Amino acid sequence: MRPAELVRDHTVYACVMGSRAFGLATDASDTDRRGVFLAPTPLFWRFEKPPTHVEGPGEERFSWELERFCDLALRANPNILECLHSPLVEHLDDTGRELLSLRGAFLSRQVHATFTGYALGQRRKLDADIRTTGAPRWKHAMHLLRLLTSARDLLRTGELWLDVGEEREALLAVKRGEVSWAEIEARMARMAEETDVALLRTPLPAEPDKARVADFLYRTRQASARAVAA
Repeated sequence: MRPAELVRDHTVYACVMGSRAFGLATDASDTDRRGVFLAPTPLFWRFEKPPTHVEGPGEERFSWELERFCDLALRANPNILECLHSPLVEHLDDTGRELLSLRGAFLSRQVHATFTGYALGQRRKLDADIRTTGAPRWKHAMHLLRLLTSARDLLRTGELWLDVGEEREALLAVKRGEVSWAEIEARMARMAEETDVALLRTPLPAEPDKARVADFLYRTRQASARAVAA
């Protein structure tokens, strides 16, 4: 089975991500689509296994096989966790509904390390831009501030929200280059401190609920095998 067919025929969950999911879209914004597909269980009985992810079909689309997606989510991968919480769902079957019902099982205090680690990597890229060109890429600075805010609020509340709400105009001003780099640096430093404080009081558990996710995967693979045999 070709990768494009896996996405076309076996997607269990599909959503829109990027600026549109964050409430930061403008007329020029692309539509980034992400999805999760369930490869039929018999495909794993061969020497050649199904792909763990597929780029396409079409532009701005990327999908993960269910097991790979869950593995990354259990590791608190920021992109994957945000994908699970997109407010713009385009496709959902019964397996996808159960996956979304497990969103809380993937969340843990590990998000502090992964979100701030990802933010640090992005900050280094901004610093490199400044050394090279004298200015940061303002769009990337905007998304870094959004990510830091999301991490802080996730640790404070135990819930992950993507839409920036009332922060939209302030963040778009950063994207337009209307905010000084010194002010952006100050915001980043403040957000980092608030995130560290939030970790001390977070309602999130120390570890994700791996057993619940493993049970879900087992039952899903089993049902897929039975469906093919029927």
